[in-house]
Amino acid sequence: MGKYNAAYDRLYETAADQQGYFTTKQAIAAGYADNVHSFHVKAGNWIREHRGIYRLAKYPLGDHPDMMQWYLWSRDRNDAPQGVYSHETALSFHDLSDINPPKLHMTVPPRFRRAGEIPRILVLHRGLLHQDDIENVQGFRITKPLRTLADLLIARTMQMDHMAQGVKQAFQRGLVTRSQLERAAQIPDPIKREIEQLRDQRRG
Repeated sequence: MGKYNAAYDRLYETAADQQGYFTTKQAIAAGYADNVHSFHVKAGNWIREHRGIYRLAKYPLGDHPDMMQWYLWSRDRNDAPQGVYSHETALSFHDLSDINPPKLHMTVPPRFRRAGEIPRILVLHRGLLHQDDIENVQGFRITKPLRTLADLLIARTMQMDHMAQGVKQAFQRGLVTRSQLERAAQIPDPIKREIEQLRDQRRG
């Protein structure tokens, strides 16, 4: 029983940082042999959310359980998540627009590969992100407001009135500052100028 309690404590510690979620490899690392995973699902201790992804049944649901689940889905062979929530999903998460995107947008490395079809809930954008453009929240990674705005202006997937709303709110709330924009070497100068124009744009 002591061995089981120690394994549970280790798994709980891992899952607590991930809104109650964990992967097969994390369960094994905590001390649960591969052949007992199905038992814990049948016993109601774990909930199987996706292939190789589980959730502690009694752990309270977080604010964004879907984002946690699909963040873990993006893991590589070493069990390290590769995805960063971005574009429309990041804009909505930062509450910088009235949009409510039906899918989850995620940026992954250019050579990202997963077996099988991409889940329909996901829209994958391939590219490289600088660590300064990323923040960790609620167990997953997401692009910071400035990077989010820049990505959307580059992608041209949103109406400009929504973009203007997002830019203005970001500056008004201090989520983006003039100095941050000036120092952001990874953002192309034309996109910087467009952000400035949207920031200073007056309603006609």
